[in-house]
Formats: sequence, structure tokens, C-alpha cells
Amino acid sequence: MAFCPGMPWGAAYPNNKIIGGLLEELTNQLETMDPPAAEKRSCTLENFGPEIVYDHDIATLTMFEMLKGARVQVYLNATAIEPVMHKKNIESVSCFDRNGPFTVKPRIVIDCSGDGDISAKAGVPFTIGDHNGNSMGVTCSFHMIGVNWKEAFAESDPYFTKYTAKGISEGRIHEDLAKLYLMKGFHQDSVFCNSVHIRGVDGTDPMAVSLATQEGRRRCYQLAQFLRLDIPGFSKAYMTQLSPTVGVRETRKLEAIYKIKGEDLANGTKFSDGVVCCDNPIDDVMRDKAGMTHEAVVNNGNYYTIPFRALVPTNIQNLMFAGRIVCADPIAFASVRGMPQCMTMGQATGTAAALALRDKISVQEVNRDRLVTELTRQGVHGLGNNKLN
Repeated sequence: MAFCPGMPWGAAYPNNKIIGGLLEELTNQLETMDPPAAEKRSCTLENFGPEIVYDHDIATLTMFEMLKGARVQVYLNATAIEPVMHKKNIESVSCFDRNGPFTVKPRIVIDCSGDGDISAKAGVPFTIGDHNGNSMGVTCSFHMIGVNWKEAFAESDPYFTKYTAKGISEGRIHEDLAKLYLMKGFHQDSVFCNSVHIRGVDGTDPMAVSLATQEGRRRCYQLAQFLRLDIPGFSKAYMTQLSPTVGVRETRKLEAIYKIKGEDLANGTKFSDGVVCCDNPIDDVMRDKAGMTHEAVVNNGNYYTIPFRALVPTNIQNLMFAGRIVCADPIAFASVRGMPQCMTMGQATGTAAALALRDKISVQEVNRDRLVTELTRQGVHGLGNNKLN
């Protein structure tokens, strides 16, 4: 969301029911504003359920207001560098900001960084990408403002392939743009463009990310010019909200007590320690070639849950992780990585941290039934014996 402003919150409604928790609290706040700053919409892409579109700036402001309301002390523009270990615990984490180095001495660390740097340096084993080391493509997104929706979305082809084939053959857009992912933005006559993906980028390498960002912006500008000249409805539109850096889908997947497998998803497994529901398709984006998949992972009306054990390392007693560094095989990862699921994984690990601190136990010893009960009390839907309907 930070790197691709306006990216819809997909996979928010498995079985057409919102997953609940902090995501629902945030969405309710946005939807009830005057005027509303978010709404539920159907996704135009195959096998994706309803999603939440929103005003990016208002949503960002609201998130920080929620943090303030929860008395969270936020350190922006600070970087965590290195953990210091004492036996099986992270004793401290060295950090720095513009004033220089400083040290944090945490009781519990929750790594929600997306790349798992601190967890990896603490000794948690990990894999990168698929079995061949290939990670999904990174993305540079933008909006077009001033689009005539009626003209732009008049044809039945959601990917605009008739136009892109011509643009590629003429060398005016990149060959990987055979399918365009153009979605109506939250505001009238705005279009969110989630089309420019760069393959073969190591998201843990800052220089590779920097070069990919430069290339992505170049392709975005080229595509924006193509839209204005070739696609009906775009002739008076202009580009805005270009990604500040590429959005990285996949780097490290950390080793945990349990690894989520593709067959768990296909079977619609509802784990006893499940902390969030999901029915997202296998959304695999240009991992090793130009193609993308949107294969359904469960039958209509079914869903699976993500187990808490996939967020807990085996040995380090005061560390958990959440988000796209979840322990999952490549097939499962392509589904579990949705933003709503990442948000709720964070809620689950935060709740588990509170339980561990209260009972003075390691994170591995947290009573999982009690955790599920507490998340259900907080409004997370479909956990334990409660059906998502």
C-alpha cells in the first residue's frame, strides 16, 4: 500500500464475508466518513472476490490516527540494523535515524518488515523465492486522472489485449505489457494502473530495487503516453501517484513451526490455530516469465485459514513475524500474501505478544486456543468453530 498507492485491499471478503478485526475497524471508519473514503467493490479479474477500494491519503492518515489512539509510539525514518542475541532471546536491536545510532531493548520482537532482515540476522532459517530461487516480479503503479470511465471500460476484454498487441508490435510499450490491469480508482474518473511488473529483481538488494524503480517509472511513463494516445477514454487524462519505489511481493519466507502448503489451501484446511480466513486465488506474478496466474485455490463458498504456527520460529523465544515473510511454500505463498491477511497476521502476533507477556512465557508456549478465542472477541471472523457466513 505504501509503495503502490491505491492498491485495493483484495481477499478482504472470503465467502463474501469481511475477515473482521482491525481491517474491518479501519474499513468501517473510512466508509462512514462524510464523504465516504472507502467502499466494497467486485474485482474485474477472474477468481478474485470483492475488494476494498479507498482514498489512499485519507486511509493512511486514519491508520496513523488509530496508532495514536492505541498509544503506539511510532519511530518514522528509523532503520533496524542488527539484533543482539542472548541464548534464545533477542536482547536488543541496534537502530539508527538521522541523529545517529540508538538501541531498543524489547521484551518481544514482531518482524513485519516484509523482508525479515532482523529475523534472518537473529538466525531464523529462510528461503527466497520458489524452489529455483525465483521471486515474483516487482511492481511500479500509477493513477490516471480525468479518464472517461464509460468509454474506457466499454469493451468486454478486461485486459485491453487488442490495443496492447499493437503497442508491443510497434515497440511503444514493453513486451511484458500484453495484459493491462486497469481498475476504476476510488474517485470518479480515476484509474489505477497495476500493470508494470519488472522480473528478476532481488528485493533484498537495495541497488537492484533502486534500478528496478528507475526502470519501472520509465515504463509507467511510456504506458501512460500509450493510454492517452491509443485507449478510448484516456485522451484527456494525466498520470499521478507514481510509485515512490517498486512494490516487492516476495523475498524471504522464514522457517516456522509449521509451513503452509499448497494442499492445505486446496483442501480448505481450517486449522485449530487459524488466525485469519482467506480464499485468494494463486496470484503468481511473473516469477520466471511474463505470465501470471489467477487460479482458484478453493471451491466457491469455501476458504482456508492461516495457522498461528506459521508465524512463530522454532527456537527464538521472543520473536514472531507477520505478513509476506510467513512460512509457506511457493504455491501457498501466492495466495496468503494479500494485504488484509497480512494486517490480520499482525493483529494475531500482537495479541499473542500480549498473552505471552502477561503469562511470562515464550511465544511458542502461548495457548493457541486462548489466542483464537481472544481474536474472535476482537471481531476476527471465521476462527475456531465459528463458520464464516
